[in-house]
Amino acid sequence: MKISVDREACYGSGDCAYRVPSVFTVVDGLGAVLPGREDSGDDPQVREAAERCPSRAIDIDVGIGE
Repeated sequence: MKISVDREACYGSGDCAYRVPSVFTVVDGLGAVLPGREDSGDDPQVREAAERCPSRAIDIDVGIGE
């Protein structure tokens, strides 16, 4: 499951990087997925970070139809 951060929706709370620093970081004041960690969507901590993102900017693509 691929994860991404919608930089248009993100307002930079940094909550994702605080919750899962091994997957998320803050770049130019906005949340971002660390390079090479894009396939971490099955991690329960990543799912929780997505659910609790105050701007709902984290997307987990389950890859249906692939």
